[in-house]
Amino acid sequence: MTLDSIGRACAILTGQYWRACAMTRPGKREQIMQAAEKLFASRRLHEITLDDIAREAHIGKGTIYTYFRDKDDLFFQVATAGFEELCDLLARRVAGDAPFEQQLLQACGAISAFFSRRRQLFRMMQTEDARMPLCRSTLRERWRERRQRLVDSVGGILRRGQEEGAVRDDLAEQTLAGLLLGLLRARARDLGEDSGAVGDEVLVDVFLRGAGRATPVARGAGGSFGV
Repeated sequence: MTLDSIGRACAILTGQYWRACAMTRPGKREQIMQAAEKLFASRRLHEITLDDIAREAHIGKGTIYTYFRDKDDLFFQVATAGFEELCDLLARRVAGDAPFEQQLLQACGAISAFFSRRRQLFRMMQTEDARMPLCRSTLRERWRERRQRLVDSVGGILRRGQEEGAVRDDLAEQTLAGLLLGLLRARARDLGEDSGAVGDEVLVDVFLRGAGRATPVARGAGGSFGV
């Protein structure tokens, strides 16, 4: 093998190495978003500066402006990326040929795992949702569009339940999806360590069949119910 051929082989291998690295390392945009999400674990949004994010991401502050207009735009994009990630999770985790109730359980399990694993991102999504009424209309519309994708994904499962007669059909599937997502958010946000007492199976059962007793026991002539 000549020196020229060795050089060409090294160049090819080196090029393949750097292409492989580029595929496995997060890009600058993702690097910045990950840094913002990490910082949100210990600080409130207004306490985090772009300088903090630049230091955490190991980049120059000016690089942030290449991808984001300002801090608000950065946090908005991080939060809305959560909706995209959730939709992708549902597409992967919910078996298309599974029975309806199993699909619903799989969907709740995927969403619950996301809320638990990505707790900082979940908090950011909640924070952004709370401030949306104060934002300009174009930003609110972008937020609604991204959130609607998640609602539609869950609504598609509930629509199947309606078609099978397992779910009431006097409410739109998107309304029902909003209610179910509200239950999941409330459990993740409010119950804390007690959230384990309300597992996915219990939550789905409460959503589908209510919190009342399935077969109340009559007591006395007045027809009062046992508790």
